[in-house]
Amino acid sequence: MKIVVGGQIDKDDIAAIVKKELGDQAEVTVKGDLDAVMGMKAGTYDYYVGACNTGGGGALAMALAILGKAKCATLSMPGKIRSDEEIRQEVKDEKVAFGFTAQHKDAVLPVLLKALADKEGGLL
Repeated sequence: MKIVVGGQIDKDDIAAIVKKELGDQAEVTVKGDLDAVMGMKAGTYDYYVGACNTGGGGALAMALAILGKAKCATLSMPGKIRSDEEIRQEVKDEKVAFGFTAQHKDAVLPVLLKALADKEGGLL
């Protein structure tokens, strides 16, 4: 599984969490938003994750513009984290780009990454 980290803030922290959760079962790359999403469009990466202060603006703006709304999901926003089931459902619904607020990264990423690993054949 190839995951690219974009978004506006905490990219290195997010990449570290992804590496910790998935270990050698995923290749993790950190890129600027445009390069990350263009890599998604080209098929270089399987999934995009990114954070900003709102969960959908800077985290997903390029992904929404280039991949389309049907491929993107906001998993948290200030004051609200989507439930574990809602996060898993976004993965089941074939979303590939995920945005969230930076302060929720420790709550959102483990659930998201487990759902992605399960989808990819139960890596975790």
